[in-house]
Amino acid sequence: MKKYAIFAFNGNPTCFVHVLLNALDMVEKGMEVKIVLEGEAVTLVQPMIESKNPLFKKVVDLQLIDCVCKGCSAKLNVLEYNEKSGLPVGGEMSGHPSFSSYINEGYNIITL
Repeated sequence: MKKYAIFAFNGNPTCFVHVLLNALDMVEKGMEVKIVLEGEAVTLVQPMIESKNPLFKKVVDLQLIDCVCKGCSAKLNVLEYNEKSGLPVGGEMSGHPSFSSYINEGYNIITL
């Protein structure tokens, strides 16, 4: 099985929707996918939840969001909300998720 970790950095909601669409498409085609929110993308958790975005809900229900960056959440003043969201928040590399941990688990990295 092909395995992909999609690191979303862009805080633009339209760009992030493409992350969600592609992750769902890949899962439907039998691939293993994990989404990691990094950089400005961490600011999208609250608007996606509060707007009840159906794609975001589906990705959350399928547990495709593997991590929301703790360091970026703190820097961008959304850590408290993101921790309360129920999504996994973490970062073993100075507060950030590391590419190497996913590569060591056999994931190919995609950054958007």
